Amino acid sequence: MTGWHMPCRFAPGLTAQVAPGNRALLQNLDRCPMLRLHSLGERIVILGPSNAGKSTLAVALSKKLGYPAIHLDQLHHLPNTDWQQRPEAEFAAIHDAAILGEQWVMEGNYTRLMPQRFARATGAILITSNHWLRFARYLKRTLVNRADRAGHLEGAKDSIKWEMIHWIVVKTRNSSAKYARMIHESGLPSVECNSADALNELYRLWELPAWRKARSGP
Repeated sequence: MTGWHMPCRFAPGLTAQVAPGNRALLQNLDRCPMLRLHSLGERIVILGPSNAGKSTLAVALSKKLGYPAIHLDQLHHLPNTDWQQRPEAEFAAIHDAAILGEQWVMEGNYTRLMPQRFARATGAILITSNHWLRFARYLKRTLVNRADRAGHLEGAKDSIKWEMIHWIVVKTRNSSAKYARMIHESGLPSVECNSADALNELYRLWELPAWRKARSGP
């Protein structure tokens, strides 16, 4: 079932999707109730290009809702390494076990594993921002390498990688369009934040803890 996608009045770049069969929401579209956090259910997926703010949002939602935050990059990589990947079969098994939980906020993409993740999810959030802003965030987080950063890999020995720069600036520059299409096709209730300003507005509307205003991109 394909959901309806329509703009919300709260902020430019902030939109929402609701399944056509959900009459309670459709009757009050002028107040954009899809942005109410409870409408996303108890298993929320967060998608978006690298360094868009997925990990930080997952932690904020986890604190707000009391659900565990699951960072797929932490599952995909071995701790105490410079982000060394696990064998694919091992990662897939860990992922599939994680989605069986009754409540979670799970951030990360890994398109090949999305079918089973979407089948378990009750709501979705897509966030993105200007690719140069995301590149700047990557440089900052890698150089500072704070152990308490949301989504930080335990014991990781971070280093700037040219393949990661290429991934952010070139390869996944427009990946949010692909993720948006997948979410729409899933029919899950969802929210899309297409700029740093829209994400800031979402933090404000949902009264998320530890909110820090993101720097707006050009």
